Amino acid sequence: MADAKVIPFDEDRPRRRPTGRRVRVAGPVAPVEEAPPAGAAPPKPDGGAGWDQRIAGGLAFLRRRVTGEYEVDDFGYDKELTDQVLMSLLRPLYDKYFRVEVKGIENIPKEGGALIVANHSGTLPLDGLMLQVAVHDQHPAQRHLRLLAADLVFMLPVVNELARKAGHTLACAEDAQRLLEAGELVGVMPEGFKGIGKPFGDRYKLQRFGRGGFVSTALRAGTPIVPCSIVGAEEIYPMIGNAKTLARLLGIPYFPITPTFPWLGPLGALPLPTKWTIQFGEPISTEGYAAEAAEDPMLMFNLTDQVREQIQHTLYKLLVQRRSVFF
Repeated sequence: MADAKVIPFDEDRPRRRPTGRRVRVAGPVAPVEEAPPAGAAPPKPDGGAGWDQRIAGGLAFLRRRVTGEYEVDDFGYDKELTDQVLMSLLRPLYDKYFRVEVKGIENIPKEGGALIVANHSGTLPLDGLMLQVAVHDQHPAQRHLRLLAADLVFMLPVVNELARKAGHTLACAEDAQRLLEAGELVGVMPEGFKGIGKPFGDRYKLQRFGRGGFVSTALRAGTPIVPCSIVGAEEIYPMIGNAKTLARLLGIPYFPITPTFPWLGPLGALPLPTKWTIQFGEPISTEGYAAEAAEDPMLMFNLTDQVREQIQHTLYKLLVQRRSVFF
């Protein structure tokens, strides 16, 4: 793999349109339920659908996949595939393995755009995926989180296509602003590779947040900023070393060495079953700022520091409250 140039979210960069496509929709995504005939048995009490209905729904889903009767947006986001397949694959990891506890979900707006800013950690970006499941499953409106991802994500085969299908897009200001103005929830982790690839000794110590590009984007879109703190991800792959030479040869930001990887081979890539907590803080409003406020570097610095300090303070608070890394 060629060396990937990782460009922070808040730096100037060429604006590139995503490679998503729009597929013609030939019919509704879900079949319309008809009233049962008189004397028919009531629906089975298994969460709203019997096995026959589930099988019929699965077959209809496969038919739409084969015939192309489904929709993706301009960024390549496939809502039906995300809801019915990707979320279902991630949910056991979320519910049973990491046993994620969510706090403050009411701080995410019921509708309209908002920028969720979270800490980043864990060697592999599982925290972003768990954050998506948390927003979708715990929010009363089952909202979808559109994550901003680094260039490297879209350079990897298979991962590139899955990321776009799941609603991820390039971490550039133009794409973020388009999504926010369209009323979407957008997630950003400003620490980037500095956060996810930091050594275990620096766990839960936030890295630099850049020059405030995410703040200026929220100001331009007029959307609130929701700080988010994630505890538990730091310990899934305790990074005790970094094979920098090998990382340069592979064209990746770092090559992690953990107590189990690469010593145990593929088994060493299994994350530790830590107990997670995700807390959404009170929104920081961007209303009342003039249009030119997004160009004020001092204001950007102050708001960025406010978001960072709120996340860091909540991390410390959650760490004091938790009983154990694993329970």
